[in-house]
Amino acid sequence: MQFEFKFPDVGEGIHEGRIVEWLVAAGDAVEEDQSFIKVETDKAVVDLPAPKAGTVLALNYKKGDTIHVGDVIAVFGTEGEKVEDLAVPAGSEQEKAAREAVPRASAAAAGAPSAGQRQAAPGRALATPHTRAYARRMGVDLKLVEPTGKGGRVTDEDVDRAAKGERPKPAASRPAQAARAVEPAAPLEITEEGPVERRPMSHLRKVIADAMALSKRTSPHVTHVDEADVTDLVALYQRIKPTVAAEGVKLSLTALFIKGLVAVLKRHPLLNASYDEAKNEVVLKKYYNIGVAVDTPEGLIVPVIKDADKKDLLQIAEELADLALRARERRLNLDELRGGTFTITNIGPIGGLLATPIIHQPELAIAAFFAVKERPAVVDGAVVPRKMMNVAISFDHRIIDGAEGARAASALVNLLENPDLLLLRL
Repeated sequence: MQFEFKFPDVGEGIHEGRIVEWLVAAGDAVEEDQSFIKVETDKAVVDLPAPKAGTVLALNYKKGDTIHVGDVIAVFGTEGEKVEDLAVPAGSEQEKAAREAVPRASAAAAGAPSAGQRQAAPGRALATPHTRAYARRMGVDLKLVEPTGKGGRVTDEDVDRAAKGERPKPAASRPAQAARAVEPAAPLEITEEGPVERRPMSHLRKVIADAMALSKRTSPHVTHVDEADVTDLVALYQRIKPTVAAEGVKLSLTALFIKGLVAVLKRHPLLNASYDEAKNEVVLKKYYNIGVAVDTPEGLIVPVIKDADKKDLLQIAEELADLALRARERRLNLDELRGGTFTITNIGPIGGLLATPIIHQPELAIAAFFAVKERPAVVDGAVVPRKMMNVAISFDHRIIDGAEGARAASALVNLLENPDLLLLRL
């Protein structure tokens, strides 16, 4: 019995995705909950599980295609059901393509071998079950197709060429074609001012652009900046870092920042809230899920440490390192990217003195930590070198007044400057 798998509504306002990779081919047997496709959504690259055990009868989209919630992306059958048993709906795009191609392929097969075909070779042609099913739909005899795949395997493209009566490009030209693939997608455009190169935005970059624009349109941002003397905090960090490393965990200052922030959010709950504009209500969250901005080659990704208030420093450090690694490898699942109540970004490792972070909607505030620099400071009346760090908190001025934002920032600085108080909350 056939089952249509539709791209599901995964929540968080996600309406579409882009196919990164099919993990199965038509004709393959799959087990229930086995990952069968990688899809890039607004949040991450996620694996979708097979809804039931059986046979993949059809994959309705190709790598790189954009799919929308509700689209039938694949058709599954019961175990033992074959690809050729698939009933292609009349009037569908698949049926139209097959119907148009069959006369061409049949005519070519009836006479002398066409440009894309060869004399039938003895034995069974090498091809995947998916390609065999595709060739049957196109009316192409695989034995007459000139293969270009690895090990003499016939590919879907070979079938397409045979149906159109075309020959594959000479092998000598294929390396040159591969070399051209790394060049810009389009030649330089000569403008009145000079040459320019146009590059299409990636899916993730477009999502980031839309999210940033939405946040600035939605929330009137105010950024409060303060500086913290983190000399003692850095000394504490250096002392406990080897102990944490002995547990197999990489400790970062960000883990200490998270612990300090949770303590501040408990005393300043508006910063851990959201605004339900439709109901005109402020939603005060009684849980503390801290999003951490991670710089990746594809763009900014924000995994979330859930229930940070219930985890000790070692647990947070371990989870933070794991999430950051998998964020850069695009291996996070959606649950690890949703549900944040407050976000932090640590710019320090890159450098910089000051910036104004943009709020991660629908949250009401975000904190940024900057580079630790040795600067002169007055301590007990004497000018001495101290390790100083700037801290910025951006907040939604619709809900959070400047005085409340300043009080929260001051409380955070106090904890950073007095790590003995922070230790009480580790």
